[in-house]
Amino acid sequence: MDTERSHTLEIEDESLPLETENNGPLKGYRVVDLTRIILGPLATQMLGDLGADVIKIEEPAGDLCRAIGTGRHPGMASAFLNCNRNKRSLSLDLKQKEGLEAFMKVIETADVFIHALRPQAVRKLGIAYEDLKAVNPNLIYVGCYGFSESGPYGHKTAFDDIIQSASGGAQIQGWLMDQPRYVGFIQADKTTGLMAANAVVTALLHRERTGEAQFVEVPMFDTMVHINLIEHLDGATFADATGPTGYVRLLSQWRKPYPSKDGWVAILPYDDRQWRVVFETAGRNDLAEDPMFTSFAARQANVDKVYQTLSELCGLLTTDEWLAALEPHGIPCSRVNTPEELLTDRHLTEVGFWKNYDHPTEGELRSMKYPVNFEKSPASIRRHTPHQGEQTREVLAELGYDAETIDAMIAAGAAIDKKERAI
Repeated sequence: MDTERSHTLEIEDESLPLETENNGPLKGYRVVDLTRIILGPLATQMLGDLGADVIKIEEPAGDLCRAIGTGRHPGMASAFLNCNRNKRSLSLDLKQKEGLEAFMKVIETADVFIHALRPQAVRKLGIAYEDLKAVNPNLIYVGCYGFSESGPYGHKTAFDDIIQSASGGAQIQGWLMDQPRYVGFIQADKTTGLMAANAVVTALLHRERTGEAQFVEVPMFDTMVHINLIEHLDGATFADATGPTGYVRLLSQWRKPYPSKDGWVAILPYDDRQWRVVFETAGRNDLAEDPMFTSFAARQANVDKVYQTLSELCGLLTTDEWLAALEPHGIPCSRVNTPEELLTDRHLTEVGFWKNYDHPTEGELRSMKYPVNFEKSPASIRRHTPHQGEQTREVLAELGYDAETIDAMIAAGAAIDKKERAI
């Protein structure tokens, strides 16, 4: 790989180009992004995919996510590459007067500001809602952090594992295991990131209809309690009851992929007809007359035994035999894919899910497309993931700074241009 290639969007003829058209529904909106790790960057990447001009503000230390996962160059690890495309990086020291002034100039041009700092931290920096509203009354201000400031936990620092624990998620996993456990992906960050992106679009719609900008708070704790308890609130849904909580079917020890004759298979027959097809396929028509299987209510009441029986049946056929027998009947079923197998999955390939393009310094990258398909205003991948400060000079020039002033800011550390040093 040629590490001397320039940081430009000019892609050589034989390379895999970025998309040049921007017909996204958020085209024309500017988002100023002061977030890091996964939650905020995922939310703002989605806004960028949908057409927004996203300016990523990085303080001198840079986004910690730049070091998460495999990387070819410092500051460009895989997790960062996967949630920071379609952005420009403007690196500023907000603790220096000139850096804060430049930040305020960006805010003057913005439609949305989104941050992931605790409220106490943004006040200390002088960039709380009241501060930015005075600079730009039309600004939608979005705060994403662990706990709502209005509650007694509002002072707490939180990351994904903490929120999984606090919100009941770790204990729900623990019901299936020997002790509370975290799920194997960054669940709270990514789920709250989706909520934050939704909040931005909703607030923009409100502003379009009423002319009103507003403050928006997206707390991780509230978000994950909401997500975790949709089904698991169960009996406590009724306000005069104390429980039970927990959706029984999901908490069965036998609810899992089952070993087939040659691998693993996931099968989820739901109604009476589907169960009869499963029994017929396995050569066990006698089970269709078993009272445990004759109705949805009966199966729910005996869920452990039902799923244990299904596990035993799955071992009678190969995975391909099960899929061939059940799919024509519309019975939900799937092979159990590894992440590696998804890279060549025929469905994902056919729908164009994988989008490869050449990054100026990181070589050919495999990227996942925005998963929602818009007929008239499609999402797109137009900008490669930037090095820290890659567009510092570019953005400052757009704000009216001349080259001499920009050089002076960089020399003083008020602005950071790591474009050349990054490669």
